Amino acid sequence: MPSSARPSPDLAIRLGRLHLPNPILVASGTFGYGREMAGLVDLSTLGGVVPKTITPLPRRGNVPWRTVETSAGLLNSIGLDNDGVDAFLATQLPWLLACGAPVIVSIAGATIDEFVGLAARLDAVPGIAAVELNVSCPNVSHGVDMGSDPELCRRVVAGVRGATSLPVLAKLTPNVTDVASVAIGARDGGADAVTLINTCQGMAVDWRRRKPLLGNVIGGLSGPAIKPIALRCVHQVRRAVEIPIIGVGGIMTIDDCMEFLVTGAAAVQIGTASFADPVACTRIISELPAAVAALGAGSVAEIVGTLALPGPTSSPPPSVAHAS
Repeated sequence: MPSSARPSPDLAIRLGRLHLPNPILVASGTFGYGREMAGLVDLSTLGGVVPKTITPLPRRGNVPWRTVETSAGLLNSIGLDNDGVDAFLATQLPWLLACGAPVIVSIAGATIDEFVGLAARLDAVPGIAAVELNVSCPNVSHGVDMGSDPELCRRVVAGVRGATSLPVLAKLTPNVTDVASVAIGARDGGADAVTLINTCQGMAVDWRRRKPLLGNVIGGLSGPAIKPIALRCVHQVRRAVEIPIIGVGGIMTIDDCMEFLVTGAAAVQIGTASFADPVACTRIISELPAAVAALGAGSVAEIVGTLALPGPTSSPPPSVAHAS
């Protein structure tokens, strides 16, 4: 290699206690348990895999229809359909832990005690990289309660933090008036990072039949339509808390990814894009070094939160993402 050639940028990222080989993860609920995608994607190249959310007991989910395409995204009302923690530990997790990527287990409960109990179960399993608390699912009864109230969010994060030595991520909802205050609650509870955002509430209607298309009437909108909302949430939370942010919402291309990184996300999750293009995640990873180098940076960490704002707030806050 010529001596003048620049080394490839360092893609490694640290989110509190969580170390990732690169900042590109796949989002919960959009990649199954990984097996479904293994024939298309080399999972070992990913920064992390977040499988479908698990609950203490099996859930059948909501009645059909559960998904409806929109002009710029996807409405879903799955309802946390899963086989429960026992089946996950016995049949899914062993395979996931052998896939070569960090595994971040997404958990949900109807009460703080259920979240704490799940975290304690996972704490006893070697190899898990972190837990992500789904306190923001709009498709189940009370699914956003603990992600809408700053104090409830603080309590559930603190309870989980006390039950596990694993890094704790809190996935927050945009369906609130002040997402930054909820992020502060997560930080005060001891979260290593926050994930922004879960889906935006929406619905679809068949006007000829005068009926809603989703069986649950209201579902969660994901895809390109919500990217501006997700970017806004990342920006607001970045200004309010010092803990790292994982950005998610409408990321389809390397440009989308870079927008989230410079706005303040230290890592991103690819969700709905995987339905349209199963290799979107690995394509973005392959394009990331050139994009980082184009900014004159030697690492992803150097560009996180470097958005230049107009006026007296033009200086961005110091970066909270670091290379491993």
